[in-house]
Amino acid sequence: MLAEALSAPEVVARQLAADQSAYADLGAALREKPPTSLLTVARGSSDHAAHYMAYLMMARMGRLVTSLPMSLVTLYQSKIACEGLVSLAFSQSGQSPDLVAPTKFFRAGGARTVAFVNADGSPLADAAQYVFPLHAGPETSVAATKSYIAQLVAGARVVAAWGEDEDLQAALQQLPEALTQAAAQRWDVAVDVLAPANRLFVIGRGTGLAIAQEAALKFKETCGIQAEAFSGAEVKHGPMALIEEGYPMLVFAPRGPAQAGLLALAEEMRGRGARVLLAAPAGTPGAELPLACTGNEDLDAIAVVQSFYPMVEALARARGRNPDQPPHLAKVTKTH
Repeated sequence: MLAEALSAPEVVARQLAADQSAYADLGAALREKPPTSLLTVARGSSDHAAHYMAYLMMARMGRLVTSLPMSLVTLYQSKIACEGLVSLAFSQSGQSPDLVAPTKFFRAGGARTVAFVNADGSPLADAAQYVFPLHAGPETSVAATKSYIAQLVAGARVVAAWGEDEDLQAALQQLPEALTQAAAQRWDVAVDVLAPANRLFVIGRGTGLAIAQEAALKFKETCGIQAEAFSGAEVKHGPMALIEEGYPMLVFAPRGPAQAGLLALAEEMRGRGARVLLAAPAGTPGAELPLACTGNEDLDAIAVVQSFYPMVEALARARGRNPDQPPHLAKVTKTH
């Protein structure tokens, strides 16, 4: 897991050098014939990556994006209208039947179907009209790392191509260097604080919420900690009733419109007795976990998870667990 996480900057550089005309062609197709609706098709870490892309599309392109409950197609046989639809499926293996079936259904109905997948020749790749390889190489760790980061980058590339956003495209080209810096950040204090924990909240907002969701999954998967991800706004409703003295909270506060509210939340939760671990750019008051910055604040979330992965791998080992062999899990999960 650690080796694969640390290889992500190289993976991203390899991906950015590939398929440039394919991304440009998809962007041109979306401009020429704008979709009437967009939806994402994914599960697990891939679903978190899809949420990140969806947020960028909604924020930058002004287009609403829906996350598909796959059972609508696989179990309920719902006749979803396909005219003008663009579906975007994310997967590492491309083998899960409940991703393949909706993609086939939408394509047969006349929708444009896109797949981001790490496995060449997979059933999902065969089912989709547009296929974008992640170029992450073989990933043997059960816990996805480099492939998740590759999915985040792929989603950002689609948005940059669709919007012909030269600033975002330039920042993407600088991303491997930023991720190398992010991987070198020291988050040792988080290992010390969380080693005895059995539960925690992971907080993000905006583009960072997808990273909080991924982090919470990794805490469960590799460390055996019951972690829940919440928006910095949502946590102030029912979940805050759980906060008591010493309750651990990991707050991701990268640059961007959501940062001020997240910093204020961190301070408020400290006042309630929570043990807040604040991840923010170096020099931010109260930040114990330094964040690297990228060439565009909308890409900073990718640097956040690059810093998070080595920490959670070390935390798993500190808790006496093998992050490479989480109990009851397999690399490929096939659901229907």
